[in-house]
Amino acid sequence: MTSILFVCHGNICRSPMAQFVMQDLVDKAHLGGRFHIESAAVSSEEIGNPVYPPARQILAEHGISCRGKRARRIEIEDYYDFDLIVAMDRSNMKRLERILPSMDKCRMLLERDVADPWYTGDFEATMKDVEQGCAALLKEVMDD
Repeated sequence: MTSILFVCHGNICRSPMAQFVMQDLVDKAHLGGRFHIESAAVSSEEIGNPVYPPARQILAEHGISCRGKRARRIEIEDYYDFDLIVAMDRSNMKRLERILPSMDKCRMLLERDVADPWYTGDFEATMKDVEQGCAALLKEVMDD
């Protein structure tokens, strides 16, 4: 089983979007038993909060539910529990360097930052980036 942890700043927009988009891709490909997918934050600001309403809405518009998801912070144990830790931007990567014992399991979703819709307000653009990144990541993992 391949375990993937998506990470963003607060775990209320980008990383849960990636978590549930990836889970949707995996389910549609009938690969559910081959993956364990979660998301977390590099900060503690939003711990316990649900997915931000506009992020929930854009997921729902794409037929994807994130019901029950609550923000949590990445912990050192996650490094040992997950095969791959996928950050949304360079700032997240820098924070991960201070949290995790090694960066060998870490990478970014795209070669560039996935814009934070909390600040841009453009949830559709972020959704497109997340869909693109998750599709490429799934293909890469399946090809390995």
